[in-house]
Amino acid sequence: MSTAPSTPGGPSAAARTNTVTADRERVRQWEEFRLHGKVTGIKAGTAVRLQQMQHGSWKTLPAESVVNRSLDYSMRVKLGIRGVNRVRTVVAGQPSAPVTVTVR
Repeated sequence: MSTAPSTPGGPSAAARTNTVTADRERVRQWEEFRLHGKVTGIKAGTAVRLQQMQHGSWKTLPAESVVNRSLDYSMRVKLGIRGVNRVRTVVAGQPSAPVTVTVR
């Protein structure tokens, strides 16, 4: 008998995944790049939020996308803080592993 918690009519939180990659590792300040992600255990149409590590904590940025029917997503991003930036996405409470983008 399974003791894993689950949501009514949905998969357990352990079955949810969110992976993301950046199309570039280096950009100029305010230059647009894209994040591409894939989810499992999360419904199409679910909002995708962007977060950036700032001063030791994750801050939500004003960028948003949605999960499509193929259970993936793409997001346009522009960053203004020069140097090494760590960003991640959060979908249905499931954060991705951070990706690093260097802003010149």
